[in-house]
Amino acid sequence: MKTKLFSFIFFLVFVIQLYAEYVNNIELRNFSKPLIVVVLLVWLYLSTNLKGRFHKRIFAGLIFAWIGDILLMLQSGKPVFFIYGLIAFLACHIFYIRAFTLDHRSNPNHKTPYFLWAIGAFAIFCSGLFFYLQPKLGAMQFPVLIYAIIITVMAILAVNRYGKVNIFSFKLILYGALFFLLSDSVLAVNKFAQPIPQSGALIMATYMIAQYLIVYGTISRQLVVTRTEI
Repeated sequence: MKTKLFSFIFFLVFVIQLYAEYVNNIELRNFSKPLIVVVLLVWLYLSTNLKGRFHKRIFAGLIFAWIGDILLMLQSGKPVFFIYGLIAFLACHIFYIRAFTLDHRSNPNHKTPYFLWAIGAFAIFCSGLFFYLQPKLGAMQFPVLIYAIIITVMAILAVNRYGKVNIFSFKLILYGALFFLLSDSVLAVNKFAQPIPQSGALIMATYMIAQYLIVYGTISRQLVVTRTEI
């Protein structure tokens, strides 16, 4: 029941946010954007009571994502807010990484099929994107590089959950990580390389899908093998 209710509420926020981005309605966008993560925070809390460390770490990551959303929303005319927003989302990904590592520790001997291939694919994609952006980054080279490394590690660890949790949770969080990677890639290309038509709608759509899938995967998570209570 909670899943249907909060999915419906989130869908309404999703539609409002995309409409605001599409028509460039700043007031409506500033109203709906903070609600994205708020809805997910309430859903996660009411569905899990934050009983396990996994839930707590995802919850903490969402709080930093909410801070990042606010800072990026206010960055117009204040470029430093982009840096602060980047730091907030960096913290978000670090908490997601810390959560995903709990699943690896629950069954460290299980080998994820094609894991090395996944590492290679993500590394090639992110390094290729970074080198494409590098000539246009200027003083932002180091922050963007660190961010690219962290989000790549997050995606790799999402892959590494295979066989350690139920397949439904694994797929949801993996797809969420991929959408997050896509959202940040579009944002980086649009900001530093070349404008992308309707980039705001594309960035927010992929970002909202990413966060929704990660939270849904967190709520539906069940360990396949556990040695200790986590």
